[in-house]
Amino acid sequence: MDLSTFDIPLCLPFRGVTRRHGILVPGPAGWGEFSPFPEYGPELTRHWRAAATEAATRSWPTAVRSSIPVNVTVPATSPQRAHDIVAGSGCTTAKVKVGEGDDLARIEAVRDALGPSGKIRLDVNGAWDLDEAARQIRRFIPFDLEYVEQPVPSAEDMGRLRRLVDVPLAADELVRLSDDPHHLRLHDVADLIVLKVQPLGGVWRALEIAEAIGLPAVVSSAVETSVGIAAGLALAAALPELRYACGLATVLLLEGDVVAEPLVPVRGHIELRRPAPDGAALLTWVAGDEERRRLLLRWEAAAAA
Repeated sequence: MDLSTFDIPLCLPFRGVTRRHGILVPGPAGWGEFSPFPEYGPELTRHWRAAATEAATRSWPTAVRSSIPVNVTVPATSPQRAHDIVAGSGCTTAKVKVGEGDDLARIEAVRDALGPSGKIRLDVNGAWDLDEAARQIRRFIPFDLEYVEQPVPSAEDMGRLRRLVDVPLAADELVRLSDDPHHLRLHDVADLIVLKVQPLGGVWRALEIAEAIGLPAVVSSAVETSVGIAAGLALAAALPELRYACGLATVLLLEGDVVAEPLVPVRGHIELRRPAPDGAALLTWVAGDEERRRLLLRWEAAAAA
């Protein structure tokens, strides 16, 4: 199998990540992407490998929609940069990373860029404890929050927090880091779930998990190239119901892409399509020898896990 590797800088640091490295996998069904974050070991990266293999070898589920509403993702950055990111995206929903820097000023800037009718959701990545989560969410309620994603790390505290605040809560890490997400019981813990194709092992498995949990779902990315984003779009297109804009506009966070026509939003939507890697783009972002060796070792380790 001819595996291509890539190494692309981010426009801004995102949860400590400054570059995205990965492998592009060709197959009879199309191209897959394997791009686990550096801190993930073989037990977790095996799901990312399974997702890449599925994309290359298996057709995706039947789509019930062809246009996917998406949110713009705002990293923990300055208020002015946050305003510029939102204003330039064309999206009417913004997901704002909080828990670092001046959260209040950043959210104020995003609300100003969106206008009063835009939707704001916060992503905490489990950084708050229960008391801080309750205090911070109440502090930000005047911004008319759509929901708060993974404000605390544990299911127990999520359930307690849900009874303390009148803002919907979304479960992300509780789903994608679970040993057995098919058997999660989250109706007393969260109002909705976040699904990410690579961490969950592929489009088909993510669809099964959504059905098993039985809560409304938001499809989000793992900051992939357009090859990986295409899998997220396929999942969002196949869900029986899609109440929320999806976090699939993250190609905007990258300095470049591996396709000629990247999957980026137009007026807050991304049309369902599956672009293939472009030779010139791959040449621009090809990983160096040392990074390529490291990625191939991770690929093999994930297979053995």
